Amino acid sequence: MGRSLRTCSAGGQVFAGSRYKMWPRRRCVTAKRKVVQEKSIQVKVRKLQRLVPGGSGLPADRLFTRTADYILFLKMKLGVLQALSKMYQL
Repeated sequence: MGRSLRTCSAGGQVFAGSRYKMWPRRRCVTAKRKVVQEKSIQVKVRKLQRLVPGGSGLPADRLFTRTADYILFLKMKLGVLQALSKMYQL
């Protein structure tokens, strides 16, 4: 009980020497971790740009819209192929 509290940059308090915060329940984000997270997101966006037809060079917001449209297209295509398969009993 004699542990001192320190304030986290995220606004909560942590016991000194502890990795668990008391309040709020989100982690402290260091500048280094934030840079790593941003690079990780950039890598994922680039991978998504390669997967979605016409996605290369699009900004993230338009890429997400195009991705949603592409998912709907693939679902419709799957439905058509399943219907054809039932028709011809393949």
